[in-house]
Amino acid sequence: MTELRQALAEIRAIRTHVARGTQFRGYGPRSIAASGVLALGVAAVQAHWFSGAGHDLSEFLVVWVATAALSVFMSAWETVTRARRVHDGFAKEMTHAAVEQFLPAVVAGVLLTVVLVRTAPEVTWMLPGLWELIFSLGIFASCRFLPRRIFGVGLWYLAAGLACLAVESGQQTLSPWAMGVPFGVGQLLVASVLQSGYGDCVAEG
Repeated sequence: MTELRQALAEIRAIRTHVARGTQFRGYGPRSIAASGVLALGVAAVQAHWFSGAGHDLSEFLVVWVATAALSVFMSAWETVTRARRVHDGFAKEMTHAAVEQFLPAVVAGVLLTVVLVRTAPEVTWMLPGLWELIFSLGIFASCRFLPRRIFGVGLWYLAAGLACLAVESGQQTLSPWAMGVPFGVGQLLVASVLQSGYGDCVAEG
């Protein structure tokens, strides 16, 4: 039994190693593009609601956390079903390897938000820009698993985050467009890169 467990452990290690060295084709361009359109739509609706007024932090967070949750759900659903089809036999290992690269950025974003809201609410106007900077780090960390042009999308989020911090520093208010435009355009760019980078693999889906 000891030899059997050791052999199984070695097989799992080999499969994990192979997964980490293979391009991940599980992310679905359709759901990612939908999340981009959703971000732009939510920003437009929220900007209309708050026209000419200051933005309530709790309401802003509720709207965008809900938007992010819906986007994650759509992407996760397509990723799981797509990975099973495209990475037959390695879907679990490939998905885990991809999530491992992006998860630290997500955790950092959540923790940063909690800390700022609890200890320094006066600077929470920086959250959209900070979220975009953290998102860019997640994309950069995932570059080796994805088509090469995804690096350009990481640069987009990096530039957008810095621009948001610079522009919003004057009024220091939460702007729906500081979320909608960077994430809306960014996710559409991600979808475009995956669509062209996957090639025939997308056509099958």
